[in-house]
Amino acid sequence: MIHYSDEAILEGLRLRSDYIINFTYKEFYPLIKFLVTDNGGAEEDAEDIFQDGIVTLYNKIILNQLVLTSSFKTYMYSLCRNLWLQKLNKRKAIFDKLKDVEEYIDIPKDMLQEATIEETEMQRIIQMHFLSLPDDCQRVLKLFIKKTPLPEIAGIMGFKTDNYAKTRKYLCKQDLKKRVADDPRSIKLLNYEKPN
Repeated sequence: MIHYSDEAILEGLRLRSDYIINFTYKEFYPLIKFLVTDNGGAEEDAEDIFQDGIVTLYNKIILNQLVLTSSFKTYMYSLCRNLWLQKLNKRKAIFDKLKDVEEYIDIPKDMLQEATIEETEMQRIIQMHFLSLPDDCQRVLKLFIKKTPLPEIAGIMGFKTDNYAKTRKYLCKQDLKKRVADDPRSIKLLNYEKPN
């Protein structure tokens, strides 16, 4: 495998180079996977953390806010480590706040009541923003929802690699999340649903 300098990796990420994205996954993902799975996470958590790290790096690169004071490997590991610690803290905070006052049993999901008016409205907002995404993002997300295998998605979309298909899905999903989060109606709904 070809090895790239830190500068080449940063420039490749800035340009969204398939080669650099593939190299980054092959070279650095195993380290992040080990970090996460060895510290209470699943492989899916590791993928999410790694992709969050790549997106954070990409955004910093685009905004000219990234100055490496260490090797790319050390920076990537540190970034993902911090992201994982944040996620663990959020999980701990959720469980720490849950104080049961009675014994409970798990209720099957199909026995829970239908969606509330707020949930239905939120679904409408998400659908509206989904339809406002670029066509290629809509297609990528629909294929993932249908659980189409990565190689097939890459072929359908004309992507050179499976990893690029995965990255595009992640970027499109983040774009959708941001659109929904910035929508005043969803902000109002989320504030309404929060307990005082």
